[in-house]
Amino acid sequence: MLKCSYRTLSMALAIALFSNTAAFAENIAAPKGVVAGASVEGISEYTLSNGMKVLLFPDASKATTTVNVTYNVGSLHENYGETGMAHLLEHMLFKGTPTNSDITADMKKRGMSYNASTWLDRTNYFETFSADPAQLNWALKLEADRMVNSFVARKDLDSEMTVVRNEMESGENSPIGVLLERMMSTSYLWHNYGKSTIGARADVENVSIDRLQAFYRNYYQPDNAVILIAGRFDATATLAQINETFGKIKKPTRVLPKLYTAEPVQDGEREVVVRRVGDVQLAGLVYHMPPASHADAAAMAVLSNILGDTPSGRLHKALVETKQATSVFGFNFELREPGTSLYMAQLPLTADARQVSTALIAQVEGLGGKPITAAEVDRAKNALLKSYDVMLNDANRLGTEMSESIAAGDWRLFFIGRDRIKSITADDVNRVAATYLKPSNRTLGLFFPDAKPNRAEIPAAPDVAALVKDYKGQAAIAAGEAFDPSPANIESRTERGQFKFGAKYALLTKKTRGETVRGVISLHFGDLKTLKNTKTAAEMAGAMLMYGTPTMTREQIANTLDKLKATVSIGGDADSARVSILTTRANLPAVMTLVQDLLRNSSFPESEFEQLRAQSISGIEAQQSDPEAIASTELSRHFNTFAKDDPRYVDSFAESIAALKAVTLAQIKSFHKDFYGIEHAELSFVGDFDSAALKTQVNTLFADWKSSKPYARLENPYQAVATADKTFETPDKANALVLMRQGFPMNQDAADYPAMIIGNYILGGGSLKSRIADRIRQKDGLSYGAGSQFDAGVIDANAYLFGYAITAPENAAKVENAFREEIARILKDGVTEVEVNDAIAGYLKARESRRNEDAGVANSLGDQAFYGFTMQRVIDLEANIKKLDVAKVNAALRAYIKPEAISFFAAGDFAKAAKAAPAATPAK
Repeated sequence: MLKCSYRTLSMALAIALFSNTAAFAENIAAPKGVVAGASVEGISEYTLSNGMKVLLFPDASKATTTVNVTYNVGSLHENYGETGMAHLLEHMLFKGTPTNSDITADMKKRGMSYNASTWLDRTNYFETFSADPAQLNWALKLEADRMVNSFVARKDLDSEMTVVRNEMESGENSPIGVLLERMMSTSYLWHNYGKSTIGARADVENVSIDRLQAFYRNYYQPDNAVILIAGRFDATATLAQINETFGKIKKPTRVLPKLYTAEPVQDGEREVVVRRVGDVQLAGLVYHMPPASHADAAAMAVLSNILGDTPSGRLHKALVETKQATSVFGFNFELREPGTSLYMAQLPLTADARQVSTALIAQVEGLGGKPITAAEVDRAKNALLKSYDVMLNDANRLGTEMSESIAAGDWRLFFIGRDRIKSITADDVNRVAATYLKPSNRTLGLFFPDAKPNRAEIPAAPDVAALVKDYKGQAAIAAGEAFDPSPANIESRTERGQFKFGAKYALLTKKTRGETVRGVISLHFGDLKTLKNTKTAAEMAGAMLMYGTPTMTREQIANTLDKLKATVSIGGDADSARVSILTTRANLPAVMTLVQDLLRNSSFPESEFEQLRAQSISGIEAQQSDPEAIASTELSRHFNTFAKDDPRYVDSFAESIAALKAVTLAQIKSFHKDFYGIEHAELSFVGDFDSAALKTQVNTLFADWKSSKPYARLENPYQAVATADKTFETPDKANALVLMRQGFPMNQDAADYPAMIIGNYILGGGSLKSRIADRIRQKDGLSYGAGSQFDAGVIDANAYLFGYAITAPENAAKVENAFREEIARILKDGVTEVEVNDAIAGYLKARESRRNEDAGVANSLGDQAFYGFTMQRVIDLEANIKKLDVAKVNAALRAYIKPEAISFFAAGDFAKAAKAAPAATPAK
């Protein structure tokens, strides 16, 4: 599951936000016993008679619904010997109830996207699915059922404990994650925030089932939970259904324990040193800060952006641009109780880490000598507020991320935090910097005696109920239309054509929430002859397109996008480049003008080139001891037989580093000048925009921009290679990766292509529920993540079956054997009619759900334009999938999967595993 430890934490924990009509609550007649509460910007709160909170956020603009249940329990609530219990219990709640014996299978056949996550203050479970009252009612009944009726059985704990341990071992491979975990445990002497959510291995392996069941019965109760429904649904009927399902659960008589441990004021600098095998150096700082509900949290968020942003932040300018570090970042843990502010720098191997850490401290703690300016505050506020606006337009995403605000004390804290950011001044930011970013509050260094310690007093959380009592929020944003995501409707609404200068377009206009627009511009260039020996220059050229123009610096480009509330990303490959755009109807013309400037007039600054080169080399160096990177790269190289000068060739780590060191800025500029142009391109846009105006602007901006080199698509033919079984040693890495692959000639026009899709969906697709997942994860408990993928060329007859599993090194041979046995079993015994029917239903529902995402639709329309297809191809494929039966699926699997032709590649610390004693038997 997600967010299970500091090691798997993303660098910015998003807090959710919602918006809709402010008068929503007035339109619903609450069932008897249900009390209506606050209604803010479209979210309306209700309380059931058993104390459970209900949040409703209807948004008809996308035909999907999200159900998210947040429990106010996380690693904060664990006692001695129970670390990791909240996360372990999260896994156990997928093991079933007497009524729902196979939860993952039921979700799969319904095409639901689902997951769960555990964090310091909370645990949440969610499902997103195509809007359907029956689907919603099923999800509500499931969540109500597993709230109090989950098995939490000894047999399930025995297998799931090893899965969680495997997840723990996977986290041990991340230098950043391990260092962050150590810094947090050093920063907190007593409070549970200092303990990783993943827990101690001894606790996870030895926890008794009685303690786990008691933890479950205590915290998984309606008065400790908040359910939020977001997306397209009937609000009145849904509230009644929630009252019917959850409302029947009795309010418990137990009283939840009051947590009273408070972290003492830190009384001096602290330091922790981690020495492990790896290929990067890191320096980091942690400072205690107020809880999310405190007014200073907003100023600290602005401060974190000013210091840690790339490329505008002070740390980037001071450390990366001076080549002392290859990258920097900063973020805050905004929690229910006092959290932390973190800053970290990744350093090249040749750097003096002590010297760089001194420079890092000087920048973070030296703001008194160079105060934060109003211009810096405005830039940071634009960036932060843009993220709020972007998230406001995706109800389903917000439906899951709202858990963070709930965990901090109340869902309305999100809006209060946003409002506070709007009012932050430079004086506010300088004040909190002086208050909290001081030596005695720092975790990095040593203890030094100090006769007059200058300590940071961290304020306690205020009375959240009083804080949010009269909060009303701001005006709701514009709502979108109730769009039908069927392929036929998408095709009927899509305008396709070709500009006179050659580029193709596919434009789908519709009303969207917040008047958002998603766009993709794909450029294609060169041919096999002209692209030889140019791959690194091509990739670097694409990567640098947003780094500067004759009139704008990289920082100015980023700031302009923030002001336009737009997100633009540009990347290049050996023979193509792609621009992804997210903006609004009003800002689309200005964004297109900026994109044109970036594509045509990039100046490729030398200083940015050297930064990118150093970052790229550092990133590759970091992969050289990583099992996943090594196994994946070596597998790809084995199945690639192109010559080294071919743009399709796969480089080794050493070859990539050598190529980066050898490439010159002149080569990059020359590649851009010779190859880039618009005539072989596709432009696909989805959302709220004026198609005629867009076409006119594109013609004005790009009509005269042409490549001087000929273009021909690079084919990707099937390459027959010898079967291999290889292992690679990665010393001191707790986790291993096992991969399998078999190739064969097939494209998506093949008669058996639909049958292979469904066959693989049964074998190893479909998230946690498949033959492979059932065997390797659920039954044997050997892997946190295991499955398979099948893919075939759109027109090139080149297909492959691919399998993967992360595992402990000592279990790699067992995992490979399990793969072989499950493949042999499915070929010998075949799949069943129930499996085929469930797979077809689940796969098609999942495809339908993905068509609700405008970004994915824009990409699909662009790809169709490139190959000359329409949505009719999607209609035909799904029709052929619906016609499948057991015989066709079994025949296809037996025709193409050849066990003797499957290659296995694995990377891990196998030498150490071979010397280790057998693992102890977990306590019963």
